[in-house]
Amino acid sequence: LEELAKFASDGEVLRRVNEIKLENKYRFAEFAMRNDGFTLNTDAIMDVQIKRLHEYKRQLLCAMSIASLQLQLHDDPNMDFVPRTFVFGAKAAAGYKTAKRIIELLLSMAEDINNDPVCRGRLQVYFVENYRVSAAEAIVPAAQVSEQISTAGKEASGTGCMKLMMNGAVTIGTLDGANVEMHQVLGDENMFLFGLKAEEAAALSRHYDPKLLYDRDPVLRRVLDSIRDGFRDGVSYEDIYRRLL
Repeated sequence: LEELAKFASDGEVLRRVNEIKLENKYRFAEFAMRNDGFTLNTDAIMDVQIKRLHEYKRQLLCAMSIASLQLQLHDDPNMDFVPRTFVFGAKAAAGYKTAKRIIELLLSMAEDINNDPVCRGRLQVYFVENYRVSAAEAIVPAAQVSEQISTAGKEASGTGCMKLMMNGAVTIGTLDGANVEMHQVLGDENMFLFGLKAEEAAALSRHYDPKLLYDRDPVLRRVLDSIRDGFRDGVSYEDIYRRLL
């Protein structure tokens, strides 16, 4: 793959690479319609978080980010905003109650945002039903942003992050699991490192006070309150709210 670097300033090659990515987004849109009857916005940046649904993988943190974006659009509907589609694909272990509740939250949030006139054409959420290899084959080539935000020190390895990067997605990731080796090879110019390092996360856990963060951060407080109050389907997520605090 290093051989491709010599074409980094070749306009024709870059044009073709972008063409291929767009073709893959169209192919993914066909899958979304066939699999879920979902109309994907192919003009949006595909921001993808796939793998198992697990608390340490922090799909919930991504959901909080999405809730914040929706609130920002409501505060300023005319703001400069690059359209983004957030794609989740994951399954939860059969007895993992919290993970299942996070899936329910993502579905409630998707239904709310996808029917919100302020978000139309700008912000979209798609939870892929029955995530599997054939779904990954559609999602991974279409991805433009790869979310790899597991709590540092929790991820053993995992190669999904490599597959997304090799298909041209920009990685936002903690220095954890296979991200460590990727960062050693690729450096800061090719990855956006996210959050605390493993030793910092371990140190924080000894004096962590979520209520203090909630009380002093108005953005965080507003996001968590919106999750507690629920979305247009009327389902309350006070249990998740209380668990976070």
